[in-house]
Amino acid sequence: MGMVVVISLPFILFTILLGFGCYFFGRARGRKEAMTSPQVYGVPTPPPGANSTSHPSSPQPHPYFKPDNSANV
Repeated sequence: MGMVVVISLPFILFTILLGFGCYFFGRARGRKEAMTSPQVYGVPTPPPGANSTSHPSSPQPHPYFKPDNSANV
């Protein structure tokens, strides 16, 4: 036996209205937030007290090259 689920027309209309309301409210809030705090792209700033220069005693890392597997052929 199957179950019958009855959803009333006012509930459907309320759900659609709620969806549109959330969409428009979120869009307006996002636009307002984008105007007040712009996005910043780039390298993050170092924490306070950190040296911006690298340590001269530490060696530079060697570049890593992915093996091309030509020896396996």
